[in-house]
Amino acid sequence: MSQTLHKPLPARVWAFFAALLIASGMVLAAASPASAHDELLGSDPTADSTLEALPAQLTLTFSAEIADDEGASIVEVTDAAGTSLAGGTPIVRDNVLTQPLAGDASGAVKVLWKVVSSDGHPISGEFTFTIEGSPAPAPTETTIPTPTATAAPTPTITGTTQPLPSQPADSSSAILWPWIIAGVLALAVIGAIAYLLISRSRREMALANGSPDLAAGAPGPDSEPPVER
Repeated sequence: MSQTLHKPLPARVWAFFAALLIASGMVLAAASPASAHDELLGSDPTADSTLEALPAQLTLTFSAEIADDEGASIVEVTDAAGTSLAGGTPIVRDNVLTQPLAGDASGAVKVLWKVVSSDGHPISGEFTFTIEGSPAPAPTETTIPTPTATAAPTPTITGTTQPLPSQPADSSSAILWPWIIAGVLALAVIGAIAYLLISRSRREMALANGSPDLAAGAPGPDSEPPVER
């Protein structure tokens, strides 16, 4: 009979501990939201989104109010080349942080943020979004042409005919001058011979006619008288 009385006790103990654990879990679950830090609920542009152009501002929305002290919130927005796209200091209103943007961007845009939550603890995070744009032209490899060996032109030897030296224009007249002189001399000789023959024939005729004056070479009637001494 004692055995039957002690059998239900372990079941009751286990039920008591189970109820205690459930109650403790509920208490811890109710207390955890109160002790947890604030968190980022959303952003505009959203993480991993794709836009046609860079917006004028970036907004971050948190689960509770964040500190609006100067320098408490820091937001860095950079493009793929690391160029800053922040257009001024962030503005905090309650649980919304607004960061002005400026510049042109294409490709991935990186956002780094750091704020002070309502419980005084700093929280931070990062995300990216993409701006559509014409992709940068990929560098093209320039192929250097391989120099090809060019055959040297074979020199051709052509026979050159040297022109004969041209004779001067007056060479013919130079050749004729000796003949002209010889002709003149021949005419002179012929004239002299003719003169001697004619004179001789006249003397012979004078001798034949008996005219001693002509034969002696006396002057004729038309000749001038000799000059007196």
